[in-house]
Amino acid sequence: MNLVKKSLKNWIPFIVTVAIMAFVINRFLFFEILVPSGSMYPTIKPNDRIITTRIHNVNKIKRGEILVFHSNEFQETMVKRVIGLPNDLVEIKENGSVFINGRKIDEPYIKYPDNRTGKFKVPNGEYLFLGDYRQHSLDSRSWKDPFISEKNIKGKAVFIVFPFNRETILK
Repeated sequence: MNLVKKSLKNWIPFIVTVAIMAFVINRFLFFEILVPSGSMYPTIKPNDRIITTRIHNVNKIKRGEILVFHSNEFQETMVKRVIGLPNDLVEIKENGSVFINGRKIDEPYIKYPDNRTGKFKVPNGEYLFLGDYRQHSLDSRSWKDPFISEKNIKGKAVFIVFPFNRETILK
């Protein structure tokens, strides 16, 4: 019995250290999400597991990045592509083309455009998001409040880890 106690006593510091490291990594560096919908198809498919890096400086967010955020309106975590940055004027035309501050942006990731239109002036400290599968995406065009506050942005989706045949770096 003493051997078991001694062995357990030796393992406790290791187990505590690993638990603390796991907590710190998940809280401050990265986390994994399970994608619930097809709104980002074909870039991301339903049930893909994605590694997401935490965002600590929202000033480094770039248009076109795939971000993970909390929607207060739907009370859930969502994954979409950031299209409108703070103070942008975003206009979505009937043919699906998107203009930012009067200039058309290139969106090679869009395979299924939509005819939903809209004009949005993004407030300071907020962002506008669209899904890649525009025909199917419940995104800023449909929300009561089309903007997500910077405080609700959780991270940047960087890598599909599962299923294994879809492992890829996200762009």
